Amino acid sequence: MREETYHLTQKEMIKLQVIEKALEAILTVKEASTALGLSERQVKRLKKGVAIEGPSFIIHKNRSRTPANAIAVETKKAIIDLKETKYKKANFSHFTELLVEHENVLASRATIQRILNEAGISSPKKHRKKKKYHRRNRKKQAGLLVQIDASPFAWLSDKERYSLHGAIDDATGMLLGLYLTKNECLNGYFALMEKVIAGFGIPAQLYSDKHTIFFVPKKEPLSIEEQLAGKKTPLTQFGRAMDELGVKVIPAGSPQAKGRIERLWETLQSRLPVEFELAGIKDAEQANLFFPDYCLRFNQRFAVEPVCPDSVFAALDQKINLDHILCIKEERKLDGNHTFSFKGRSYQINYQGPSTPPRANITVLYSPKFGVMAAYQGQVYPTLSVFTPTVKPSKPKNAFPRATVVAKPADGHPWKNFSRVIFYEQSDREILEALYNSTLAWR
Repeated sequence: MREETYHLTQKEMIKLQVIEKALEAILTVKEASTALGLSERQVKRLKKGVAIEGPSFIIHKNRSRTPANAIAVETKKAIIDLKETKYKKANFSHFTELLVEHENVLASRATIQRILNEAGISSPKKHRKKKKYHRRNRKKQAGLLVQIDASPFAWLSDKERYSLHGAIDDATGMLLGLYLTKNECLNGYFALMEKVIAGFGIPAQLYSDKHTIFFVPKKEPLSIEEQLAGKKTPLTQFGRAMDELGVKVIPAGSPQAKGRIERLWETLQSRLPVEFELAGIKDAEQANLFFPDYCLRFNQRFAVEPVCPDSVFAALDQKINLDHILCIKEERKLDGNHTFSFKGRSYQINYQGPSTPPRANITVLYSPKFGVMAAYQGQVYPTLSVFTPTVKPSKPKNAFPRATVVAKPADGHPWKNFSRVIFYEQSDREILEALYNSTLAWR
């Protein structure tokens, strides 16, 4: 009867029975406190309340009362509607940040997750069981080690795969730069390093995979000049540029070894498409303009303080032109007219100062930013494209060769009568005598 009238829970029913026994002097206050796990003071308070107000005193006073900090029902419905429409692709953590940034809804991630789970909405980000690996400690100083990599993914709304080049500092987890291109390429990494150096400085070491952009795939024999210069292995164009800047490139033995940037791709693949859609970004050019502001917001959210506050990022010397380092360099030899060939075209040096001697060995610099230039003894010269003779295309071969025609001799041809015996009127002796006599007459 009491349970139906006051809607007591099982725990409250037990508490009421113990208090009633204490009121009837069946149990002492000490025995009641031991049975309920309460202090004797609390038992005395419950006895007094039940004696005055009845069994309803056992019910907690906050039951059926809305907490002062509870989220309103209208706000819960708005959160569910936003998740199912505008922010459908965002994971729970990202969705919580977007609510604060764009909708002015302040709630913890746990609260948002509870509201969405109660509505039957699960996170689009799948969590799979991961293998355990030996965890490498972070570097102690910013700039001591920077991890670089590229991730092919459908970043934009057109669902085409683009390669996002990125760099992250190992000590702080700061996102140092991003650059989006159609494919993973050398120009993409050059543009990325330009952003890193311009924004933070020159790092001490780079940590990358064993892509052929960073390392020569096969151990080719070194030339005599390279051996005399102290080089151990031939360098790629990227390796040569980092060597000029004094940056050491270290190869990673496995994806797990550079796990910090691998986890970065997992985070960005979940967040960036949503950010692109909200910002109305449709192509790679717009994305590259969007990245500087996004990196600042990303670092405010995820970057940590290093163990040692002193950064080892080195400032670039103002006398050095970074564009003349982050480019392709190849050796060429000038002819008598100060021209050279590069990528199937001929170029002539446009001297605006002291000229080079004829047939000198020069270094050709190529970049999409400035085109083709020539360097000789530290001096860089612009070039002019000259006439390049075109090669006539060879005649295309017939797809279907002509059928071979076999000539057949006529019926009266001597070849068909080789079996017939021919008789001559003169004998061999008479023919020889005639030849001998004609020879004597000629003499």
